[in-house]
Amino acid sequence: MKLFNTMTRKKEEFVPLEEGKVKMYVCGPTVYNLIHIGNARPMIVFDTVRRYFEYKGYDVNFVSNFTDVDDKIIKKAIEEGVSADEISKRYIAECKKDMEGMNIEPATKNPLATEEICGMVEMIQQLIDKGYAYEKNGTVYFRTRQFKDYGKLSHKNLDDLRSGNRTLLVSGEDEKEDPLDFVLWKPKKEGEPSWESPWSDGRPGWHIECSVMSKKYLGEQIDIHAGGEDLVFPHHENEIAQSEAANGKEFAKYWMHNAFLNIDNHKMSKSLGNFRTVREISEQYDLQVLRFFMLSAHYRSPLNFSADLMEASKNGLDRIVNAAENLKYLSENAKTADMSPEEKEALAKTEEYVKAFETAMDDDFNTADAIAAVFDLVKYCNTTAGEDSSAAYAKGLLEVLEKLCNVLGLIVVKETEMLDEDIEALIEERQAARKAKDFARADEIRDELAARGIILEDTREGVKWKRA
Repeated sequence: MKLFNTMTRKKEEFVPLEEGKVKMYVCGPTVYNLIHIGNARPMIVFDTVRRYFEYKGYDVNFVSNFTDVDDKIIKKAIEEGVSADEISKRYIAECKKDMEGMNIEPATKNPLATEEICGMVEMIQQLIDKGYAYEKNGTVYFRTRQFKDYGKLSHKNLDDLRSGNRTLLVSGEDEKEDPLDFVLWKPKKEGEPSWESPWSDGRPGWHIECSVMSKKYLGEQIDIHAGGEDLVFPHHENEIAQSEAANGKEFAKYWMHNAFLNIDNHKMSKSLGNFRTVREISEQYDLQVLRFFMLSAHYRSPLNFSADLMEASKNGLDRIVNAAENLKYLSENAKTADMSPEEKEALAKTEEYVKAFETAMDDDFNTADAIAAVFDLVKYCNTTAGEDSSAAYAKGLLEVLEKLCNVLGLIVVKETEMLDEDIEALIEERQAARKAKDFARADEIRDELAARGIILEDTREGVKWKRA
């Protein structure tokens, strides 16, 4: 399996630090509003990367943070006249709803910056003790030039940065030893949330948060650090400087970054009026369509969002779902149960499509080519399965299709919720079976209902039921 490493700018064979395990950190959103579709791209991309590692048998420790203290959160809190904590908790809950809609697997851990302040104070003190940081009037800065490898991820030269990009110079630069030094800790302003530290009551800089949370939940060295390409500089560059200066060893072995998402060929921005939240999209489409759209291009390729492309994605996903539903119907209504020798041979041929899928994913998670392999499999299913197929053959094809779609996080067979009258009918059948002393059938019905999330309770007044 090869992946493109931003650090080396080339595809490299993936070799884990520990055999059979993957330690992966993905920078999560700053929670001051509903997430937008730009936030959705890394969520979907790196969830798919994680799923593929799990498909290949790796045990994945997947950590993705929520930045729950930030200038934008504080601004929103002041506007609404509520606490910053109330804003961040509200939008973490909303973000999780959207992630569920996009079928993002829950992370192993979603740390919150505000719960890890002690660790941040500790690492900042380490950096001061080692000569990599200094304090001025309650603010602590990182000595950028002290870290000899600064710029190795973004391939930027410090002197070029100094002369060519004034926007990088943080306010209060007159206090700094060097204009390129960045903030590790800053004193509080009136009305802001703050925490105690040896230097001032204040709060951490953004960059130190991820260094500390990654170290706490994954250790000093990790396999993969990932996020959007907008984070390469300065955020990830600064993370490397902090982590490696504090821990004295390589921080992350591989760096992965997804490309930008444009809207109708324009950069997404509130000023252009093309800012689209995931919630808005969910009002027009099932979020599975958004997921399919995001995976229809390679993650390192810029992606353009438009109504036409979403419609095309909807049609593409429908093709796969229709094929899956047809196979499900054929398996449940087949005239014969067991496969014929010809069908066994035909089912074995699906291995070709599985191989094509894995080849695509092994090549830097090329989901576009993986989807092409799924479409080829769909065509094969549609042409080889019909009314005369055995239940086992239709079911076998469906299992292969579901297996591949699950890696992409696409749900192709939805469990339909049982209607109340259907539940009542099965309970009546169970009661009749018990009267007839057909306990095997009665148990079978109970198990079937349990599998569908229906819990039965035998009481003196009769059988009561509830949804799990």
